Amino acid sequence: MESPDPVDEYIAKFTPEHQGMLQSVREAIHRGVPDAGEKIRYGMPAVMLGGRYAIHFAGWKKHIGLYPVPILSDELEAELLPHRREKDTVIFLWSEPVPLGLIERTAAAITGMRRSE
Repeated sequence: MESPDPVDEYIAKFTPEHQGMLQSVREAIHRGVPDAGEKIRYGMPAVMLGGRYAIHFAGWKKHIGLYPVPILSDELEAELLPHRREKDTVIFLWSEPVPLGLIERTAAAITGMRRSE
């Protein structure tokens, strides 16, 4: 018998509405980071690339968070600015439409940075 996927288990702990949005965020990250693995790291899903984390996402009471999100291109930063919290945190409120295209582009940009490190 196959072991349950730990990220699926993480998402299953939320309300059905929030499960759907977390799954959409997960898929957007994977579109930005194709062929990446996943695991739970620090109690939240982490998308892994080459044995290193690319980006984490997590659901909270009022929002979805992405971590860590370094300073990116001016164009992406302009779009991320309304969602920036602290220096490396981006949040999206449950009560507002989540910009999945922006999440995909952000994940791709972070991956590009990590690959060049």
